[in-house]
Amino acid sequence: MTVETPTRFSPLSAWRDQLAQLPDGLRARELPFLTQLSLRVRPGTPAAAAVEASLGITLPGPSRSEMAGDVKALWLGPDEWLLVAPEGQQDVLVEQLREAIGEEFATVTDVSAQRTTLALSGPLAREVLAQGCAIDLDGRVTPVGSCLTTLLAQAPVTLVVREESASSLWLLVRSSFASYLATWLVDACTEYRGSTG
Repeated sequence: MTVETPTRFSPLSAWRDQLAQLPDGLRARELPFLTQLSLRVRPGTPAAAAVEASLGITLPGPSRSEMAGDVKALWLGPDEWLLVAPEGQQDVLVEQLREAIGEEFATVTDVSAQRTTLALSGPLAREVLAQGCAIDLDGRVTPVGSCLTTLLAQAPVTLVVREESASSLWLLVRSSFASYLATWLVDACTEYRGSTG
């Protein structure tokens, strides 16, 4: 008996064409199936040091992210980070981190199926997001590396500023809100049709 592998669909697979046709000045694409691990550990403890040594990064402080390596670290709370890595790394990373932590107190949980990631870039990104988000995305207020949990058009998102002037961002959104957020984004771009950005 042959067992077929189920086809995997990303939360925004049906939106690929529409997201590719946004106005000049704004590019949007889904980064589906990224590895996402919830890390709970107290900063400054041996467990936190073990995680940092194992990953070769420093866990970022409040409202910050560490985006330099293959494993990105996003601050979510005083003792919580979201670790983001390329697709398919869940098992390897969970085992690596649990081995590093050993008997120290910390938790690592695979939450890859909870969220998808929408990558936005271009000079219109900040202007479009300002229609549905109360966060000031001016580079002086939210510089590169900012990581903020907020609402965008009433949908909870984690927003990460990747480049100066908020021209490159990640929006991490729960899968159940992804289609709603794509609908809002397409609608919010209506007035920019034909714009050169």
